[in-house]
Amino acid sequence: MRTMIWLRAETKTQEARTALTPDVVRQLCNSGVELMVERSLQRAIDDASYEDTGCTLVESGAWCGAPGHAYILGLKELPEEDTPLSHRHIYFGHAYKNQHGWRELLARFSRGGGELLDLEYLLDENGRRIAAFGFWAGFTGCAVGIKTWIGHQLGSEPVISTLEPYSGKDSLLEELRLDLASAINVAGHSPTTIIIGAKGRVGAGANQLAQALGLEVTLWDMEETARGGPFSEILEHDIFINCVLVQKKIPPFLTMESLSNVKRRLSMITDVSCDPGECNPIPVYTEATSFSAPVVNVVDAEHPLYLCAIDHLPSLLPVESSEDFARQLLPHLLTLNDDMVGVWQHARQLFHEKSSNPH
Repeated sequence: MRTMIWLRAETKTQEARTALTPDVVRQLCNSGVELMVERSLQRAIDDASYEDTGCTLVESGAWCGAPGHAYILGLKELPEEDTPLSHRHIYFGHAYKNQHGWRELLARFSRGGGELLDLEYLLDENGRRIAAFGFWAGFTGCAVGIKTWIGHQLGSEPVISTLEPYSGKDSLLEELRLDLASAINVAGHSPTTIIIGAKGRVGAGANQLAQALGLEVTLWDMEETARGGPFSEILEHDIFINCVLVQKKIPPFLTMESLSNVKRRLSMITDVSCDPGECNPIPVYTEATSFSAPVVNVVDAEHPLYLCAIDHLPSLLPVESSEDFARQLLPHLLTLNDDMVGVWQHARQLFHEKSSNPH
């Protein structure tokens, strides 16, 4: 039986990315994979672009009635329902670190007999993720941090408005350069930025954005954080970009107590990792922000401190980030079959481990 991959339409508000671009769909079809692609009005790549790839276009949400052997591929969470899940799903499930709704999600798979092959846990032999949006998460996360600093200097109310996807990085950079010049003129100085996790893919993206704007950047990684936080050095910068995804509880980088320092220069935090659970190294917030409400005011004072923690930041640049991700995922989708070897075997084993020990 041919491997069937069913690309579902994303339902998360303002999620314009996709796990498979037309070029990758074409390569999969040419390799013998049966591809079903759901139509979508919010995807940055239109339906017509998929028509000559060899796939079959179906209606949005039709995956619920897909054949039992189909792999249902997506990016973000499924609608919060109570229906059992009988298929093998590939997406970012956010269910293994006690995130919101994790018990209910695993229970749906348990009742339906399906499986979650979590994209976050598709790991190579070195434990490194084989496909990630990290670079573009860092790039766009730094952009939101700078946009917020600009809004604060210009007295915007709200300090930053609803975010909308950009057609490409050039249009984002052009807007930032124009607005930044006005903000620097008001502030009398350029914003300084500290990036923690600078040596990873996320940090590289954040640094590239900052460098493209000619900003002064302090780059920190494991060596600088080895002594354990909180770190007063963060407070000496205008913008802090956190690019570290931790898997266990560590001493926090910042605390509400450390933020009370009267000499604090810091006015903006972008937590690109966006993990407001028990492993959060920035425990000054408890819920993620969103495109419709990008920042929260962590310190409401004469010198305010804003924070952004959006879990799908690369959707600001949906085309570039989708193309990058799909290219990374392609070689592994070509090995996807019932034998479940390699990265798929590990993901399946992890699912059954977490499902049998839901603590």
